[in-house]
Amino acid sequence: MKASDYIVEFLINKGITDVFGYPGGMVTQLMDSFGTHSKSISVHVNYHEQGAAFAACGYAQTSGKLGVAYATSGPGATNLITGICNAYFDSIPTLFITGQVNRNESKGAYGVRQRGFQETDIVSIVKPITKYAVYVKDTNDLKEELEKAYCIAMSGRRGPVLIDIPMNIFRSELDISVKCAEYVLVPKVDSKEITNTLSKALNDSNAPVFIIGAGIKSIGVEKKIRKIIDKFQIPVVSSMLAFDVMGDSPNYYGFIGAYGTRTANFIVAKSDLVVTIGTRMDIRQVGINREKFAPNAKIIRLDVDKGELSYPVHNDEIQIEADLQTVIEAMEQLRVGQYHSWCSVCNEIKNLLSGIDCNKIKELMSRISKKIPDGAVITTDVGQNQVWVAQYFNVKRGQRVLFSGGHGAMGYALPAAIGAYYGSGKKPVYCITGDGGMQMNIQELQFVAREQLPIKIIIINNNALGMIRHFQEMYFDSRYYLTKPEGGYSAPEFTKIGKAYGINSHHVEEAIPDDFMWKDGPEILECIIKDNTYVFPKLKFGNPNQDQEPLLDRDLYEKIMNM
Repeated sequence: MKASDYIVEFLINKGITDVFGYPGGMVTQLMDSFGTHSKSISVHVNYHEQGAAFAACGYAQTSGKLGVAYATSGPGATNLITGICNAYFDSIPTLFITGQVNRNESKGAYGVRQRGFQETDIVSIVKPITKYAVYVKDTNDLKEELEKAYCIAMSGRRGPVLIDIPMNIFRSELDISVKCAEYVLVPKVDSKEITNTLSKALNDSNAPVFIIGAGIKSIGVEKKIRKIIDKFQIPVVSSMLAFDVMGDSPNYYGFIGAYGTRTANFIVAKSDLVVTIGTRMDIRQVGINREKFAPNAKIIRLDVDKGELSYPVHNDEIQIEADLQTVIEAMEQLRVGQYHSWCSVCNEIKNLLSGIDCNKIKELMSRISKKIPDGAVITTDVGQNQVWVAQYFNVKRGQRVLFSGGHGAMGYALPAAIGAYYGSGKKPVYCITGDGGMQMNIQELQFVAREQLPIKIIIINNNALGMIRHFQEMYFDSRYYLTKPEGGYSAPEFTKIGKAYGINSHHVEEAIPDDFMWKDGPEILECIIKDNTYVFPKLKFGNPNQDQEPLLDRDLYEKIMNM
């Protein structure tokens, strides 16, 4: 069998239905093989390789399968890098296939920068941001490398892999009768040990709290975790990326950290036991002084990544390296007491803070969330729009919200929405972005228009890079260099651009009318915000998490801390 045909059949056998990429000379054999298998797998043309990489991320996040993107050598391969970083930091299982110059054109051991046209050593470039990256030197290695890469991407803490394939190998013949080595998933640890550790800690605790993270979403166990935690009726908070897991649960109190909800941050500060599940507890979650996070609490961290556990929150924390399936098995066996008085305190904190931080952006996000149905997928970009969604969006049952988290890549929302549409089984997708992020991958509007995807694109246009502009107010005496029109930044009228692409487009100012209705097919809704915008609450550098700006009245702050 021709090697490129084998690659396509390998993907089909793994259940992958959609692949994203951009044509190029070194991948023409692969493109042709996709074409001959078009009844079994769909290959989609994006308009920038970064868009293809983000689409592969969105596909993986919603399907639970491996996301796949391909690109040619040189600039095609390097244009994938931002998407590879995104997959690496957010634990998204993805395979990136890059074409490479023929072996006889390769620079090899010559001391030249480049021998073949568009020759680039992409493997060396991406090794620090992949779980595995390999250059295939021999056709006979291809089968084993595919199996190995797939297993690595899907096991343990999931993430991206890359296979760089010379053009002559794509067109070579492969002996499919030769078996290759099998690669198995990481063996599970004993769940009984976890059960015993958690049982003792919970039964000794008067004020426990669970912190859940995006690792739960990475392997698709949201429903199981939610069912277990709701059974215990123990307060739960989350990282920002996981705010949609428990969003409408009565036991959920918001997400923690610098931009987190005040309620969540206060509850953690007052707890005596913190159990973290699938979250890495980074600086934006716990603050720069890690020992001051949950200062009176015992901390138990459950994480599949040993590297994350090497960076403790408290020096005396209990660390358990385990995959989430094992953690779930352990939690299902727990027998714990009731925490009625602690839950009452948490609810009282929530009520005391319910009227704080109300503003017109909160009203706008509330109206947007009302217009989005149950079961929909929502993608966001990076910047103020992303945090507003996490802070103010009213999550309905079955909804998924996708972020670019650790890498924080502007331009994520639109191509991720494309991938999410195919990965979710063609569910409705709502893309929420800002004027800055929209311009990063605006070319993917042609994909949406070409395929008439029913993606609703909501652009919150404040004609500024709002989050950086806020920093300039705080630290640079409101010198708006490069962030507002007077400083060199500007944004177009997106409704006109949408219409040029043939997409139904309209705009509103400040608020969405109650009688607004989505139409069929792709659509753009541009929300014009004329005033300066802010993200509040927001933690000032050095403050404890619960003391966010604008600062609470000191009597109220002390009242909550003494409850």
